[in-house]
Amino acid sequence: MRTCRATAAGKLTVVLATLLLVAAGCGGGPSPRAWAASVCSALAPWRSEISRLTSSTDQQMTAQTTPAQAKENLVRLFGGAEQASETARRKVEEAGVPETDRGEEISAGFRDSLAKMRDAYGRARDAIEGLGTGEATAFYDGVRAAVDTLNKEYDASALDTSKLNSEELKQAFDEVPECH
Repeated sequence: MRTCRATAAGKLTVVLATLLLVAAGCGGGPSPRAWAASVCSALAPWRSEISRLTSSTDQQMTAQTTPAQAKENLVRLFGGAEQASETARRKVEEAGVPETDRGEEISAGFRDSLAKMRDAYGRARDAIEGLGTGEATAFYDGVRAAVDTLNKEYDASALDTSKLNSEELKQAFDEVPECH
């Protein structure tokens, strides 16, 4: 008899937990403050990694290395930036949709911007990977062209915050400690 009650209680717990999860999902997304904290927590390590990789790329461009060494290093650097951008995009996606006017559009804007940055780094990595290393001048000209393209694509992927004007989110981004 105890086994039946324990099994029934276990099933009831599962049903109640499922109902709570469904009800929570119907109630909307995170508050603006919670969403801003999640987004800033996702973007802080991304910014640090991109900054580190940018510095390393600058050093690589001026270092006295062979084209083969430079190619290996740059492919690794751009691959790292691509992965860091995808990780940040995924974490912003996991943050959900903020419970605010145009929350879905705002969340999508952040995700889309990070996806475009990720893709720009991936294309730069692919461009460098495709360069021959036999002729140093041609190789470094190709690297410069790839980096110029990356910079243009990166600038074009910037989030247009003028369309995402939520006073609640602006206040949340200004107030939560994760954003400072």
